[in-house]
Amino acid sequence: MEILSNQELHNVAMNYVGKELEKQGFEFIAVNSQLKRHPQFVCVDKPTNTLHFVLVTVYNYPDNPEDYDVLWMETFKKHAQKLKAKVLYAGVGIANAVDYEKPIFKNEDYIINFNGIKEIS
Repeated sequence: MEILSNQELHNVAMNYVGKELEKQGFEFIAVNSQLKRHPQFVCVDKPTNTLHFVLVTVYNYPDNPEDYDVLWMETFKKHAQKLKAKVLYAGVGIANAVDYEKPIFKNEDYIINFNGIKEIS
């Protein structure tokens, strides 16, 4: 069995968050699926026409998807403020559905731990 690469895990998270953003009515301006390139989504909230930078990070079990690098986030927020953009964070946890301790294999079930998209203010 083949284990999903870090890029493939990131793509799973991106797809999940992209669907959530669509449900919330965001319009996509740009999408960057490359690992460790930020932001992953640049989008606009249609009702307010506000620019949003969405940062997606994937975490393997047992890492907590709510934890992010606070110092790095502060730097990114300053960049976004210059462009009058809001910063949204989407931490996505992923685990093997059969055994959390095992890696995620291609063509096998996995579980997503996602507590929503949060504005970083």
